[in-house]
Amino acid sequence: MVKRSRIVAFFLILILLGSTMGITIQGILNNMKLGLDLQGGFEVLYEVQPAKKGQKIDKEVLASTAEALDKRINVLGVSEPSIQIEGDNRIRVQLAGVEDQNEAREILSTQANLTFRDANDRLMMDGTDLKEGGAKQTFDENGNPSVTLTLKSADKFRKVTEEIVNMNPNVLVIWMDFEEGKDSFKAEVTKENPKYLSAPTVREVFNQNTVSIVGSFTAEEAKTLASLLNAGALPVKLKEVYSTSVGAKFGEQALDKTILAGIIGIAIIYLFMLVYYRFPGFIATVTLSIYIYLVLLIFDWMNGVLTLPGIAALILGVGMAVDANIITYERIKEEIKVGKSIKSAFKAGSKNSFSSILDANLTTILAAVVLFYYGTSSVKGFATMLLVSILLSFVTAVLLSRILLALWVNSGFLNKKFGWFGVKKSEIKDIAENYDTLDLPTRWDKLDFVKTRKWFFIISGTLIALGVVLITVFRLNLSIDFSSGTRIEVLSDKPLTTEKVDNAFEQLNIETDDIVISGENKEMASARLKGVLSKEQIAELKSAFKSEFGHEPNVSTVSPTVGKELAKNAFIALLIASIGIILYTTIRFEWAMAIAAILSLLHDAFFMVAFFSMTRLEVDLTFIAAVLTIVGYSINDTIVTFDRMRENLHKKKRLKTNQDIAEVLNVSIRQTLGRSVNTVLTVLITVVALIFFGSESIRNFSIALFVGLVAGVYSSICIAGPLWYVFKTRELKKKGVIKTVKEKRRYSDQPQV
Repeated sequence: MVKRSRIVAFFLILILLGSTMGITIQGILNNMKLGLDLQGGFEVLYEVQPAKKGQKIDKEVLASTAEALDKRINVLGVSEPSIQIEGDNRIRVQLAGVEDQNEAREILSTQANLTFRDANDRLMMDGTDLKEGGAKQTFDENGNPSVTLTLKSADKFRKVTEEIVNMNPNVLVIWMDFEEGKDSFKAEVTKENPKYLSAPTVREVFNQNTVSIVGSFTAEEAKTLASLLNAGALPVKLKEVYSTSVGAKFGEQALDKTILAGIIGIAIIYLFMLVYYRFPGFIATVTLSIYIYLVLLIFDWMNGVLTLPGIAALILGVGMAVDANIITYERIKEEIKVGKSIKSAFKAGSKNSFSSILDANLTTILAAVVLFYYGTSSVKGFATMLLVSILLSFVTAVLLSRILLALWVNSGFLNKKFGWFGVKKSEIKDIAENYDTLDLPTRWDKLDFVKTRKWFFIISGTLIALGVVLITVFRLNLSIDFSSGTRIEVLSDKPLTTEKVDNAFEQLNIETDDIVISGENKEMASARLKGVLSKEQIAELKSAFKSEFGHEPNVSTVSPTVGKELAKNAFIALLIASIGIILYTTIRFEWAMAIAAILSLLHDAFFMVAFFSMTRLEVDLTFIAAVLTIVGYSINDTIVTFDRMRENLHKKKRLKTNQDIAEVLNVSIRQTLGRSVNTVLTVLITVVALIFFGSESIRNFSIALFVGLVAGVYSSICIAGPLWYVFKTRELKKKGVIKTVKEKRRYSDQPQV
């Protein structure tokens, strides 16, 4: 008898969830904050340095500097700025969507220390004498832009003018950021464009509280100066040690392309699940849609900033989320094949697949946490999205999909409809035969992974040796993230040539290391410089290139100090993730599996490095993110195999010969090979979509993921398992017999002899 109430409940849940998503999704997308790589803007890391001799940079000074920077950002009108204090002497500022990046850079870093001095550079007044909000952009008697200052005390200004009126020369020099021992009025007065703002002659004593600064200002410059003075002087000096800027057009293109890649990748995954897993595949597409909605909703609640790597993590997360469905559905199919009813198969399959899903996802969470802790800006965004994605995949792919499928299973509608689960009647054994899922034949039964292990080791060993040679000869094409320098990306309305871009650099007296033309219509170019451009040079370059090519270029700079730190943090992150995975796998499984797993992971990471060395692709921070993602994800397949090996070991109870060990390994790999291929295939679909349809900015990142995933599925099947076989045969040689099940002690009140 079919319980229609459960089917009605299923559709009611779908209607409720679907209508909620439909009503709210537009608001969530509109509220989503986009990072500077998606809407343009810039990020800069300042090293805070003393403004005066003997000044100490402590927490209080850093806090007051951050507060001063915040006031200046308010002048720019940026709605969602990010100011973060890092370490003992650094402040990171992110301004997404800022319209005039050159102006923003100038306003942020100018110390704005206003001083009034005599002709001998003696300090008469400073910015503390200025009334709060007392600077205004005005016009002089000739209609030229000027700045009017309102002072706190008219009496103090009277005394200053009294003293200067009798001096020779009788000038009151108004300075911005005067440097003791370096600047002087006598040196600057002879220059065509002196550093001081103004040097009016004092011919009479003024008993007033207003001063006008008249110079060769434009109205915009006068307004900026007034805004700076009102915001107040910085208590310190700021030195740029890292910066990156993205033109608005670059961000718009990156967003459009990456969203298109996501739609294509996710659509193919949906189609694959429907064709291969039939009705459970339909349930998976429903829960995956809810999963995407929930990820965006939670990210919005977190007030998170969506970056380009963050979108990539969301798309990648869809491929990872479907893994849990695949593992569960494959297990249900196995239970059906041994002759169980749909209801019993669903119950057993859901229960037995949980440990594999848990272990696989926890290792990826570990890698994401390490990435978040050691990553910077956009890499943190990737790690945050990855963490949210993994946690929510548990809610949807594990909990929600089982609830929805359970409604149909428990309704009785699916009884004996084995084809709805992708199982043919000819594949189903009679329950009376007492078949175990571990005894089921597979299409891979002719494969012997133990016999061919030496070939796998030879192939991998040869490729590793070749990789070592390649890395030794070619080394890595390190980006400025690790080698320091400047990177410039140019976008043009017309096709570019190397000569044209090179000429544009030559006009600015800038020498480039290399220029690479890219884009479908050759409308993009990238160049690297060994030196770190100053903020003045960046401002000049941005203005010149916008005039020449029609769009502001992206400019990123990394100082040698920060480059070394990033390289060091990348190494530490990889080390911690690897140690964490060894410990977790040892606790959950055994030491032999843990060592085999980590060696296969190092194998994958090395192939990614060797591939990038051979192809000369640039290694940047996103490459490290890709390696850590693979370290976390690649072990998924290994854990699925190890989980089945653990079951087969428990069934064996004892390993007496090498043949016993070989049998456990071969049977386990054969039984899990289909799901291993399917799980990696779904993630590969999203990665391939990102490579071909996504933004050029994350193409290298996507290629690194692709290489890592392919190497990962190979190592999980052909390296990790055979390595475990080698370790266990050595253990067997020492022990004679290996017990694989802990026998419970039997207690008796009878005397023991």
